[in-house]
Amino acid sequence: MAQTDLVFSCRYQRGKARLGTIRTAHGEFETPVFMPVGTQATVKSVLPHDVWETGSKIILSNAYHLYLRPGTGAVKAAGGLHRFMNWKGSTLTDSGGFQVMSLGSMVKVTDEGASFRSHIDGSEVFFSPEVSVKAQVDIGADIIMCFDQCVPYPVSKEVARKAMVRTTLWAERAKSVDVPRSQALFGIVQGSVWSDLRKESAISLSRLDFPGYAIGGLAVGEPKEDFYEIVRSTVDYLPEDKPRYLMGVGHPLDLVEGSLNGVDMFDCVLPTRNARHGRAFTFAGGLNIRNRKFASDYGPLEEGCDCLTCREFTRAYVRHLLVAGETLAATLLTIHNLRFFQRLMERIRESIREGTEERLRQSILEVYPFREG
Repeated sequence: MAQTDLVFSCRYQRGKARLGTIRTAHGEFETPVFMPVGTQATVKSVLPHDVWETGSKIILSNAYHLYLRPGTGAVKAAGGLHRFMNWKGSTLTDSGGFQVMSLGSMVKVTDEGASFRSHIDGSEVFFSPEVSVKAQVDIGADIIMCFDQCVPYPVSKEVARKAMVRTTLWAERAKSVDVPRSQALFGIVQGSVWSDLRKESAISLSRLDFPGYAIGGLAVGEPKEDFYEIVRSTVDYLPEDKPRYLMGVGHPLDLVEGSLNGVDMFDCVLPTRNARHGRAFTFAGGLNIRNRKFASDYGPLEEGCDCLTCREFTRAYVRHLLVAGETLAATLLTIHNLRFFQRLMERIRESIREGTEERLRQSILEVYPFREG
């Protein structure tokens, strides 16, 4: 059995949907959970205290970016990621597999690892399963990820199979790295849009007895129907007593569908990225706050929202900040959007508990029918 202090408890289950808790060395949080993205040891535009006040108990950072800058040695010397960024909650680091894929032809991938040049200074970099895990150990996140080979969409089944097999090989090698009990190493299921590849990947990784499992390589352009079908079928082959993490997914409808099909953890840049572009999420739909009609609207971004922005500022003021190019606009919209996502997760958990899942699904489908980039 994997030696880790991470504890996952499933408290209630209805069909595939389930409610639980995850406890790490830095606290406990309820699942299903949404994790704000703090790629470079910061959630853009906001202070750690602001993030905590939105109800967020765990955030995600990225080993690839922190490895390149400031360097994992600098983070370790500061006392680890939590002290470095002054975050009191739990943390998770992605291994860098998705970022390596995004380099396209600029990266060379073999069974040994991935070779590429830094996007910062052009220096040569080599990432292997061992390098990635050791970097994350130094960073000190509570949950760390195996290095995986993520493929784009569309891709041939032959290429997807090769990447899936390589991801399993890398997971086996990642297990050889000494990981402290305070950290939990998760395996990542790959296989693109082929259910049989996903099944093979999930079963192979389950035999390695990781403390948790992620479904990677989705939300990269595949049809919505394929996306949901892969999530539904893959969950069936993952251990029931381990947390399941759907990587890089955060559209409101996707959070509902994923949660109702047994996913426990999600992350996405959607709330923060949309905030920087002047968009606010509400339960009545998305708002483009730059719109002229909000210039004389002195109500909150959303009636009934309890976030700092909605309690103390108006749509008219936030629009003024946007038009004037003031950075406070991004801060206020980010606070609101992060709180919206946590309120959505609260509603999802409540619907699972009360058996009102279908009502919630329809209400979100009406205002957020398509996945946004």
